[in-house]
This record gives sequence, C-alpha cells and structure tokens, in this order.
Amino acid sequence: MLTAGCDIGSLSAKAVIMEDGVLVASHVIFAKPEPEESARAVMAGALSSAGASLEDIACCVGTGYGRNSVPFARAAESEITCHGKAAQWLNPGVRTVIDIGGQDAKAIRVDPAGTVVRYAYNDRCASGTGRFLEVMAGAMGIGVDDLGSLAAQAQDPVRLSNQCVVFAETEIISLINAGRGVPDIVGGLHRALAHRVASLARSVDLAQEVTMTGGVAKNPGMFQALEEALGVKLVRVDTDPQIVGAVGAALLAWQMAGGTA
Repeated sequence: MLTAGCDIGSLSAKAVIMEDGVLVASHVIFAKPEPEESARAVMAGALSSAGASLEDIACCVGTGYGRNSVPFARAAESEITCHGKAAQWLNPGVRTVIDIGGQDAKAIRVDPAGTVVRYAYNDRCASGTGRFLEVMAGAMGIGVDDLGSLAAQAQDPVRLSNQCVVFAETEIISLINAGRGVPDIVGGLHRALAHRVASLARSVDLAQEVTMTGGVAKNPGMFQALEEALGVKLVRVDTDPQIVGAVGAALLAWQMAGGTA
C-alpha cells in the first residue's frame, strides 16, 4: 500500500512516498508562488521517482505552511505533529525534536509513541530561524551551502551584540570592514542562532535523546553549534533532515489507511 506526505513550507516543498511504512521516494523543490502549485509539482517529482501515479496513493496527508492547499490530501496535520512523529519513528529513543525551518523554529517533546506532549515555537522573529543565516550569508556575499565549511575554519568566533536581523546585518558589515575574518564571523552567527534555539528547547524541559530536523540541520556548523549550546550530543536522523515533516505526514497517512505506524 502506497501512502504519501506533502510538506509545503514557505521556502521549500517536500514530498515522500512510502510503501507499507517504508520510505521509497522523496522529492524537494523551492516553493512556488502558490502553495497548490508547489504541492502538485513536488508530488509529481516524488511519484516519478517511485514509478507511481497519484491514483496509486491510498492516502496522502498535507503539512507545513501550505497544508490546507494540498488538493489531493485526505487530511492536514501541523508540522509539529509530523516532525515529532517522524523523528521518533526514525530514532525510537528520541524524546526532544528541534526543527529549524526557513521561517520558524520549534522545540517538541514526544512520548515513546512519537505523540507530542509539549512544544514551543518561534515564528515572530527571523533571528531564531534559517532566514537569519540566509540574510547574513547574502550580506557577506557567500552561499548558504558554504556556511558549514566556513564555520569549521573559525579560530575566534565573533560575539554578536544584536539579535534583530536588520541590526545584525549592519553589525556583520561593520565587522567585515573592521577586518574580521569571514570564518570567525560565520562561526559567531552559528553560535548566536544556536543559543536562541537552545533557549527555546529548554522551555519544553529538554529530554534526551535529542535530534535536529529541518533544512538547517544539513549545515554541519549549525549542528555542532547547537550541540555546544545545549551541552548534549544530538542524534542524527537516518534520512535527509529536510524531509522529516513529509515523512511524518506519510506515516500518519499510512495509519489513516489502516497501517500501524
């Protein structure tokens, strides 16, 4: 039995196909102007990878910012529910999930079944999200994908005095003009974001094991910075962290269709 999950975020869209609870295909694209357009495009890519058609899908669940705009979904579930479900399914010992997305960050406590028991999120300030790194990378004229390797070269990471993205961007430009090395600036950016997210995580009574999901988890510099800020060793998810929300949606779809995720 094939089920699907479709995660429509503000910056990217993700879709996965599962067969009897086993991940068989996934696809990720940049979000299009309309959520429904993103849903159709990303699902088409996942279906192509799986060698299947939409008619073969027993059930699909939508999640993310555009979850109510997935025309072929039977139901819509929150990102919090889906990330918690999938993270625990991928690593049964996980009890805390930290999801850093493009526009928000979430800290989620789950029970042994992957059910959310407590959560906190930040969707009001970009300083605690992936957007923070994106804006700062742009200010320095470097690619977001280069941030992790640059952070690894930091010898004396800077300390940022501004949390607001606008003022932090100005501070970064001043540091560059003052001759501070880019690796040290990037290392400081990772530390600043990590400490903001760590504060959010502690508000849900951090419980081990802890994992990190979302596109920002693909950045090794951010992964390490968050480990240092929390004082714990993070467990890596056994798949692309960017598709975890879609995996959770597909697992819920499997349950709705009669599976036992």
